[in-house]
Amino acid sequence: MHNVRTCRLARHPSPLTLRQPIMAATTSLLLSLAATVIADESGICWQPAQVIASGDAHVGPWRMNESDFRYVDDPTVALRQDGTAAVLWVDQARQDIFFQSIDPGGEPQQNEPSNVSRSGDTFSWLPRVTIAGDDPETLYVLWQEILFSGGSHGGDILFARTQDGGKTFSEPINLSQSREGAGKGRLTEQRWDNGSLDLAEGPDGTIWAAWTAYEGDLSISHSLDGGSTFTQPQPVARDDSRPARAPSLAVDGEGRVHLAWSLGEDTAADIHYILLDSSGAILAEPAAVATSPGHADAPSLAVDANGTVHLAYAEAADGPGHPASILYSRSERDEHFIVPRELVDEGSERTAGQGYPSITVTGRHIHLLWERFPDPRQRPRGLGMMHSADGGETFSPPSSVPESVVEAGFNGNLQGLLTHKLAVNDNGDIAVVNSTFLPDEASHVWLIRGRHER
Repeated sequence: MHNVRTCRLARHPSPLTLRQPIMAATTSLLLSLAATVIADESGICWQPAQVIASGDAHVGPWRMNESDFRYVDDPTVALRQDGTAAVLWVDQARQDIFFQSIDPGGEPQQNEPSNVSRSGDTFSWLPRVTIAGDDPETLYVLWQEILFSGGSHGGDILFARTQDGGKTFSEPINLSQSREGAGKGRLTEQRWDNGSLDLAEGPDGTIWAAWTAYEGDLSISHSLDGGSTFTQPQPVARDDSRPARAPSLAVDGEGRVHLAWSLGEDTAADIHYILLDSSGAILAEPAAVATSPGHADAPSLAVDANGTVHLAYAEAADGPGHPASILYSRSERDEHFIVPRELVDEGSERTAGQGYPSITVTGRHIHLLWERFPDPRQRPRGLGMMHSADGGETFSPPSSVPESVVEAGFNGNLQGLLTHKLAVNDNGDIAVVNSTFLPDEASHVWLIRGRHER
């Protein structure tokens, strides 16, 4: 149950009222009037959803980069300490990734979104973004570019940066140079998620990128010069019979790299974890976090100031394609992960399956977001969320993110649900992004802001 209270806010178009395509890439409809704020059970005050980009909703037959795709999708977000949101998304019709900076009042900071990928002849999908720790004007972006190089599947991992707050971006660098379909996370021969990649920055400014390929390899690379150059990819896991998928990266205060992933071609896959030092040397060999007969997938890692690693993932007791729940575990510095526990109760969210979580940590506060699956046979609809104020000892009851469930249609990420839709800063500001798709009518990218009073 949500508590509703009124205060003075910027007001934006609601998912319940916006149904027609808007071809402009950025919308700013700000009205100086009282708007409704919804406070959920964990004490988060949510503002009305804001549309960031809109387009058609057409998906033609797959013809590689000649496919007739016309929709907006794949949003991701990072949040500055002043509350400014860095939002990226994909425009499939233009085959490029776009960036816009949105201030705390909902105003776009650029007249037009910046084109990050600038490769209109090839699809650019499922970006990740991180803000440099020492300069909020510097952002790093990683994504999957659908380049075909003669292998079994198309896909390479590209990187670009901005040093002026997103006005301009560097020429993209190809980190993978692969023929094996980099960025694909294979479940079976015929089923995979694109966007099987992740990006993180260490306390010394080292940039880390990880990705998997259709053929099964998990690779990692890093940059010591702010993204000008990257090391040759280092293989972390390599097994075509049990392909790695869905990598998640986190870097602790000592620069140690924590990496988790799942496996395909295994109905009882477990989450695997490895620890590397600040140079990429392996400190602890890959091992399963926990074993179970269910299918564990889509891990998300975060590390707090004390070096505790927090892990969330989805597990389907009956295997892929069946209802899943979100599990949580953590590891104190150099300790084993505690026994994972399911983070749902018998409340309303129990009726909706969960999957593809995103976890963030600031201080003792942990926020956890996931895709809601009211029907596991269908696309997800809406987003669920939980919060812990005590470092993961206890969590709030699960709730739906207000206005993340649209009147018609479903969540986007049509090319793969491996993404990151949540950002939180040290002041308690929260940014959630989502995309929605109503076939043959409209697609939208949304920004939903919240605040957790501390």
